[in-house]
Amino acid sequence: MRDPVVAAIAANRFGLGARPGELDNIAGDPRGWLTSQLTGPAPLIIDPALRNTVYVMSMIEDMRSINRDARTHAMKTGGAMAVADVGRVSNGAVFGPQYVAEVLARLQQGATTDRPFVERIVQFWSNHFAVSVDKGDLLGLAGCYEREAIRPHVLGDFSELLLAAETHPAMLMYLDNFRSTGPQSQAARHVRHGGINENLAREILELHTLGVDGGYSQADVIAFARVISGWSIGTTEGGFAGGGLPGTFDFKPNLHEPGAQQVNGRVYGQNGQAQGRAVLDDLARSPATAHHIATKLARHFIADEPREDTVRSIARAFTGSNGHLPTVYRSVVAQAQAWEQPLSKYKTPSDYVFCVYRALDLPASPPGRGAQGIFNALGQRTWMPTSPAGYPDRSADWDGGSALMKRLQWAGQMGQRLGARLDARALAPRLLGGTLTAATRTALSRAESGAQALTLLLASPEFMHR
Repeated sequence: MRDPVVAAIAANRFGLGARPGELDNIAGDPRGWLTSQLTGPAPLIIDPALRNTVYVMSMIEDMRSINRDARTHAMKTGGAMAVADVGRVSNGAVFGPQYVAEVLARLQQGATTDRPFVERIVQFWSNHFAVSVDKGDLLGLAGCYEREAIRPHVLGDFSELLLAAETHPAMLMYLDNFRSTGPQSQAARHVRHGGINENLAREILELHTLGVDGGYSQADVIAFARVISGWSIGTTEGGFAGGGLPGTFDFKPNLHEPGAQQVNGRVYGQNGQAQGRAVLDDLARSPATAHHIATKLARHFIADEPREDTVRSIARAFTGSNGHLPTVYRSVVAQAQAWEQPLSKYKTPSDYVFCVYRALDLPASPPGRGAQGIFNALGQRTWMPTSPAGYPDRSADWDGGSALMKRLQWAGQMGQRLGARLDARALAPRLLGGTLTAATRTALSRAESGAQALTLLLASPEFMHR
């Protein structure tokens, strides 16, 4: 039986909004439409304008060399320009175009894909394992990180995704682990180093796996930080922290804390990098991790406050499959709560932008070069959360009056730009299906112009929610 309501829920709650005509293809089997997207590898983004991490890290090393030269020059001449200022100017000039290209490629992928469920999954995990471009060199690395560490692993096992995220140079730099030095390491005994850094260990336990109530202690954080000391990045620089293939993950024995460590009640006596991988493997299979991930998936795809039976069911799928992610996603789709009305999830600014681009078939590449700016204007700049916890995922975090006004202003701009050639009255049922209300139909029918009608459609409650 064709169900226009369920089709609209599939497109909006699980996807990135419907494109014109897409609901007709979904209506015959909405759940099947979703689960069929989980077959095969995740689609990669291939764009000659994008650089990989090795290239970007080589540029970062060049910038460090420039800053060192600037510091030396300033010390010799007493110049007024601070070295830090030179670095900031150079970062924007060198990595700004890379960042813009990455955002546009991501937007283009989401706006045109036939597998929008997978694109939303990529965005979910990128936010779960968050890094932020507000930290210097991450401006050039955040897009690489999502393409290289997140996207290829979202349809595999959680353990593989976890390892890929935690060992990518972007994460190691963002959470300062690339220089973390064990107190009894060879480097610490011979030269002065910055010491152990707990950031990555803490966020892996608190945010990425067990959750804040997952039963770990501060002692576990410290022990885990020692375990992953030496997890670093290859560099051409010399000294104890040097060596390895530049721009790639590199385990540096000289920085690693030797000896066995106890984490979460288990002793890990492996040598070198194997010790950290063993801890990650156990964390990936912990029941606490299953519950934490199930809660976040349910909150993202189903409801701000998902029912406990919903979370338990998804957690069982996670545990029973040893973290096989397509099995977990199928469990999310199978939950009765996932198909309930009304549309209770308020779209984040990023969700809203993707939905508008899909609905109106907007170009995300030239001549639409300014497209990345709308994420900033609506309050959710791509890859720039304010903390390692990522962007929040509840309606209350996004539905304030000022934020709504910005959406309405953009909707008005789209109306003025496209309302003369797009018939919003005909477009509305093709985008919203059975969720289109009588009130919105009436408002569209009474609009004084095409521009006003399109503005009303993009500003309607049905379009704002998923």
